[in-house]
Amino acid sequence: MVRSDISAAIKALQHGDIIVYPTDTLYALGADIFNEAAVKRVFALKKRPLDVPLPTAVSSVDEIEHIAFIDERIRKVATQFLPGPLTLILKKKPHVSDIVTSNSDKIAVRIPDHHFALDLLSEVGPLTVTSANIHGMETPVIIKNIKMQFTADDISAYLDAGRLKGLPSTIVDLTCKKPLIMREGSVTKREIMDAI
Repeated sequence: MVRSDISAAIKALQHGDIIVYPTDTLYALGADIFNEAAVKRVFALKKRPLDVPLPTAVSSVDEIEHIAFIDERIRKVATQFLPGPLTLILKKKPHVSDIVTSNSDKIAVRIPDHHFALDLLSEVGPLTVTSANIHGMETPVIIKNIKMQFTADDISAYLDAGRLKGLPSTIVDLTCKKPLIMREGSVTKREIMDAI
């Protein structure tokens, strides 16, 4: 991948378009989370029910604080495991649209451990990070197969990083006193509990 690919993706996002970008787990559909029309298009493209929230990716622990409330306990977990295959469910800040979170006061946030994703996110800010597939269908690990699920007009830019691992992230809800593991992936419940 060359710099011009990332530049094209940035330009597309700034125009409110949708891109596909790599993470440390799967390819993701990316849209500016502060552009409500773009976020609605992600739901429409995926055929995703509007009551299933979209996870968000950011480039750093400090950037998490721009969209969610964090305390010392959350910061400890985030600092230890991120960037990496861990999604944190946190209380969202009011300026984040309810469309992203399906009217919930919680937001799912992660920092992908992938240099292309981190470069992109550091330049454009928080993006949706939902898997690049039609809701309920298999999530492809290569761009060629992703293109088969969408039309040419659906996606404005593809950042191709080859075949990805395809392993989902661990999801932990840190909005309650005791961390609640919603999905266990490569980061284990014991590791999270030991970090707190």
